Amino acid sequence: MKWRGRRTSANIEDRRGEGGFGGFGRSGGGRMVRAQMGRGGRVGGLGLVIVIILALLFGVDPAMLLTGGGGPAIETGSAPSGPNAIDDQSEEFVAVVLGDTEDIWSAIFAASGHQYEPPRLVLFDGRTVSGCGAASAAAGPFYCPADRKAYLDTEFFAVLDQQLGADGDFARAYVVAHEIAHHVQNQLGVMDQVNQLRARASEAGANQLSVMLELQADCYSGVWARHAQQRFGSLEPGDIEEALNAASRIGDDTLQRNAGQAVVPDSFTHGTSEQRMRWFRTGFETGDPSACDTFNAERL
Repeated sequence: MKWRGRRTSANIEDRRGEGGFGGFGRSGGGRMVRAQMGRGGRVGGLGLVIVIILALLFGVDPAMLLTGGGGPAIETGSAPSGPNAIDDQSEEFVAVVLGDTEDIWSAIFAASGHQYEPPRLVLFDGRTVSGCGAASAAAGPFYCPADRKAYLDTEFFAVLDQQLGADGDFARAYVVAHEIAHHVQNQLGVMDQVNQLRARASEAGANQLSVMLELQADCYSGVWARHAQQRFGSLEPGDIEEALNAASRIGDDTLQRNAGQAVVPDSFTHGTSEQRMRWFRTGFETGDPSACDTFNAERL
């Protein structure tokens, strides 16, 4: 992926090195934090990979890892930040990809007569707080609709490469693009509609709705990749294969099979490897967000 020397987003909030639950990020500006119960839950694009692995290894309820042990949700607000300072290559890479998503989705929204509102992306290590509760590196990347921020521990890139076998910079870009796709869903109101339906559905029905939401995010990631290539010429040979490989590695069936578990389709929350690859490819080949309507698709 050609990314060096490109525009970096200023919407990076770097909390790394804070030593736990920090209140101030290196991006500048004070943070006021207050606990509040009953806020919306986070959306794990790739994050549940690590949760499932840890749960299977240690016999832990994945819900406990996702909620930080049931602690209160945290709503964060911030004063306007000063110019973003890039501290290392990982942050620079993420900031370039985030900048690309801002340019691409702003153009797509504008073409439909709407204004895209970019999210902030929080870099952290170990633990931090989010509008959806305590955030641990063990849960991997996720998007929190309550504070409209994506959260990423950049050490997950090493996990993606060394433990999951999904190496390459475009595999990492796919991680970022997928979480930003959840923000697109949130801004479009899709996430609220799904949450309302999930509240009335059976467990299997709620899981199926989650699969539809995640596969749409995979498709939106493909849309971003197509437009990024057209606008920036950022793709190199093998990049799309890197993204497809990453998608295949984190399919629910593959994760269950690799963990020595029986494959249980009713328990899927993100989709099979084949589904995740196919919907990313659909987005990339069409470049059209309307082609990503997983909720009315004849074939999921």
